[in-house]
Amino acid sequence: MTHKAPPTGQGLHGQDDLQRNLTNRHIQLIAIGGAIGTGLFMGSGKTISLAGPSIVFVYAIIGVMLFFVMRAMGELLLSNLQYRSFIDFSADLLGPWAGFFTGWTYWFCWIVTGIADVIAISAYSQFWFPGLPQWAPAIACVGLLLGLNLLTVKLFGEIEFWFAMIKIVAIVALVATGLYMVGAAFVSPAGRAASLSNLWNDGGMFPNGMMGFFAGFQIAVFAFVGIELVGTTAAEAKDPERTLPRAINSIPVRIIVFYVLALIAIMAVTPWRDVVPGKSPFVELFVLAGLPAAAGVINFVVLTSAASSANSGVFSTSRMLYGLALKGDAPKSFHRLSRSSVPSRGLLFSCTCLLAGAFLMWVVPDLVEAFTLVTTVSAILFMFVWSLILLSYMAYRRQRAALHEASRYKMPGGVAMCWACLAFFAAILGLLTLQADTRQALVVTPAWFALLAIAYQFVRRRASSQPSGSCAEPSSALPGAVAKPR
Repeated sequence: MTHKAPPTGQGLHGQDDLQRNLTNRHIQLIAIGGAIGTGLFMGSGKTISLAGPSIVFVYAIIGVMLFFVMRAMGELLLSNLQYRSFIDFSADLLGPWAGFFTGWTYWFCWIVTGIADVIAISAYSQFWFPGLPQWAPAIACVGLLLGLNLLTVKLFGEIEFWFAMIKIVAIVALVATGLYMVGAAFVSPAGRAASLSNLWNDGGMFPNGMMGFFAGFQIAVFAFVGIELVGTTAAEAKDPERTLPRAINSIPVRIIVFYVLALIAIMAVTPWRDVVPGKSPFVELFVLAGLPAAAGVINFVVLTSAASSANSGVFSTSRMLYGLALKGDAPKSFHRLSRSSVPSRGLLFSCTCLLAGAFLMWVVPDLVEAFTLVTTVSAILFMFVWSLILLSYMAYRRQRAALHEASRYKMPGGVAMCWACLAFFAAILGLLTLQADTRQALVVTPAWFALLAIAYQFVRRRASSQPSGSCAEPSSALPGAVAKPR
């Protein structure tokens, strides 16, 4: 049995409730857009050079593990439709500290990812406007996304729908072009014939050994950040009991089509040793196919992909601040919504933080170095959030056994798969110690959790000193804390 949500606009917080204006079409494409990151378009060249053809297994393994994380999140969200996001169920099941750490870390995840995106947008803009200051496209992008997100949540859904559609069309076109070139036995100017045998006829599937295979995980994991975005839309989905399962269940198909088939198409046409780490293999394949505007087209696709990710970050961070403010873990002003039922103050604060990307480009003018640092920090923080989702699920199985038995959307593998996924994330953290640039990010990231621990003590002391009846919503008053349908 699932707990029913209150009618739109008349819930636990009266007129300050988020509105359920995202349709199935929006949710499906938001989920797809979250599963296709900028890392696939630009990072796949480096991952192929590191792991060779075995990179196909790298993306497949990460995708499978994250599918189970999403299934755990789906069962938890549908066990009580008054859970607005994973902040709510983590605070309810693990305690107030978990809601605080989850919410603020996820907010910081998207701020860091958004900074990476505006850095990428600035780099891609240099393709058409080489004389433009690097900070100008970053500021323009943040301003545009802020203006659009301030209007309505439905407009966010529409923007993300078309951003995701551009990515889908580009990848499907690449896969189709690659298959055609293989079928036609295309021969490149360098005398290389397009063939599936290119996947194993040069050193096998693991040409760089297991160390090369493991090195691919370091970069590939960033391509999947945002896959959990569908969980932050739960409070604004019109029919979550139908749309959330459909979006989550289609993740394996997306992984196969958008990652595995795309990488197979690239390496079948361009042998893995010929893939240049610093270039997008998407561009190279279309150039070989005779598309003279390939570089410009793919640059546009990657630019919209980065804008899509930044758009998701602007949306997610404002909803996280809204949820934190409801529990008294963020300033009360973030709880207030605009007339369009949009958390406008959270949007303004998050976009102001995103402008730090422009400052970072001034401090670290090497865009590649800056991008590598922030993407690694982002991947580490996202793995922390994914781990807390799994820990929440295990607590749910202990504390709400009846709800689990009544669930019509049970997580496959249950608690055993949770442990397997947690071990997998721990292994990836170990792999991040192998390279100097990723090791640097791994060393500085604990400072964020130390800062959160200090802030949490301050917030709890302030909450305990407040008189009863304040607007902060304690964890014990969360909708999931009482297992009774409303």
